[in-house]
Amino acid sequence: MTDRLEGFFSDLNHAVAGVCCTLANGKEIGREEAYRRTLTLALDTADKGGKQMFIGNGGSAAIASHMAIDFSKNGGLPAMCFNDGAALTCLGNDFGYEEVFAKQIGYHARKEDLLFAISSSGASPSILRAVEVARGIGCRVVTMSGFKATNPLRAMGDVNFHVNLEDYGVVEVAHTVLIHAVVELKRANWLAAAQVAD
Repeated sequence: MTDRLEGFFSDLNHAVAGVCCTLANGKEIGREEAYRRTLTLALDTADKGGKQMFIGNGGSAAIASHMAIDFSKNGGLPAMCFNDGAALTCLGNDFGYEEVFAKQIGYHARKEDLLFAISSSGASPSILRAVEVARGIGCRVVTMSGFKATNPLRAMGDVNFHVNLEDYGVVEVAHTVLIHAVVELKRANWLAAAQVAD
């Protein structure tokens, strides 16, 4: 049991510390630069009157809900997620599950908005389709994926975070930590600005 426990925490540490970050053109960038760009996108979105949007399936849906409220409440950045049960079952029934996020983004997104697309595999059709729709509207996109380095989601964002492991639990926890860091950086900016003002 001790070995498995230590292995889990070792894998999680590796997942967060070793995250690979890329731009839309596939160019690798350092983690600090990826966060600078992501925070700039989030702040610019809010400054333009836009919102942060979060999507994910299963465990990633829970992350989407968690992050939407944390971005709004703790980060002061308007945010929402699209995993209301009635909406998912209605749209899934009428259009197929692949469209459950895409349709909602089509209804609610504006070009000023920023989409956080979260998928452990990076291959979920509902997530990929939603990113296509968001791009068509003019939204900017940040992706969080895992598993194979060649997963399609990883090539679709303005900034892409990839966890190079094939363990759902570790990838999902790593994604939570990685996205949460954006809120913490925003709060740190607030604190630094307040100290300068004092």
